[in-house]
Amino acid sequence: MSDENKSIHEFDLELICEYYSQLERQGPGSPETTIKALSFIENLTDDSLIADIGCGSGGQTMILAQHTKGKITGLDLFPRFIDIFNSNVKKSNFQDKVKGIVGSMDDLPFGDEELDLIWSEGAIYNIGFERGLNEWRKFLKTGGYISVSEASWFTEKRPAEIEEFWMDAYPEIDTIPNKVAQMQKAGYIPVANFILPENCWIDDFYAPQINAEKVFLEKKAGNKAAAEFIANQRHETQLYYKYKEYYGYVFYIGKKLNKNNI
Repeated sequence: MSDENKSIHEFDLELICEYYSQLERQGPGSPETTIKALSFIENLTDDSLIADIGCGSGGQTMILAQHTKGKITGLDLFPRFIDIFNSNVKKSNFQDKVKGIVGSMDDLPFGDEELDLIWSEGAIYNIGFERGLNEWRKFLKTGGYISVSEASWFTEKRPAEIEEFWMDAYPEIDTIPNKVAQMQKAGYIPVANFILPENCWIDDFYAPQINAEKVFLEKKAGNKAAAEFIANQRHETQLYYKYKEYYGYVFYIGKKLNKNNI
């Protein structure tokens, strides 16, 4: 891969975090798709416990809080995101039902069968789709739900350029039927899945970055790593416009099987 088109993994995590902290959402999505995914979740009450894993600054978490019962814990590895998250909680007056904590998704601070719903928009890739589904399952009550959005192929065959990009960025990307099969194998009933529409990328994710990139480059003037990172972001955006018929994000909603069915 050329110097001007580096892998995202080659950049400093703090630099990435600083850039994305400017944005309301750290990945493709929209209030409408969050609400749609939530519509497949049943039996939540005021006593339900929900975890939003890899919550970022909480753009989607605040939507969850508006449209569901129960208490929500947002968890993210980066303190900068959690500071913004908890500030947003106060602004939205959700202190009685939402809190953000710093933590790692491979060492969750929840008890076995404590949660009614695990949520994760565009973040499970950090641990891997299959690993996340398998390791997080123990924290769900029987009959509890998991709802995640994940990069997925829409077709069996793809142009070499986009295949190479994703194999470098996230080798676990796969087709929708294969992802559903992985969810089923991990011990969930696949309840629903749907493709996030293009506006989740174009309007809700890429459009806000136009100004964010400008501000970031001005702040980091003369910083080679920052300039390379923004060039990488712009390259990724161009690839999406060029190849969006071949891939995107998909919501996968599953229900933890009854113990007697395993």
